Amino acid sequence: MDDKIILLVDDNPDDVELTLLSLEKSNVRNKVVVANDGLEALDYLFGTGKYSDRDPAALPEVVLLDLKLPKLDGHQVLERIRADRRTRLLPVVILTSSDTESDVVRSFEGGANSYVRKPVDFQEFSEAVRHLGLYWILLNTPASPPRR
Repeated sequence: MDDKIILLVDDNPDDVELTLLSLEKSNVRNKVVVANDGLEALDYLFGTGKYSDRDPAALPEVVLLDLKLPKLDGHQVLERIRADRRTRLLPVVILTSSDTESDVVRSFEGGANSYVRKPVDFQEFSEAVRHLGLYWILLNTPASPPRR
């Protein structure tokens, strides 16, 4: 289980810290790679930019993706993930503070696997992240990406 990577894409340092603490508190000990903007997330996934030495075939188990990001927003990142055959089946959970119905609809239309609003309360936030980590790391059976 520990070799399964979680890619957390969020530019808010407080939310990143809360997410990491919540995962740790829930005994989700997987490596969490943090990307602070949409471009960095894509660089990680496709092994470009500062991640050019990374094997892009080693995909994370799940991507926790905020929508409000610098450089490329979450919708643009999701679009790029779904457009590439290597990543189109990668589980993507939108984890955002946005409660706008248009963001929810656009996320699901873009291929998000789940949409979770970040609770404001720390305890609720911690519990939501705990459930996400346990489900996507322990319970979910991911599809294998196509080989070629």
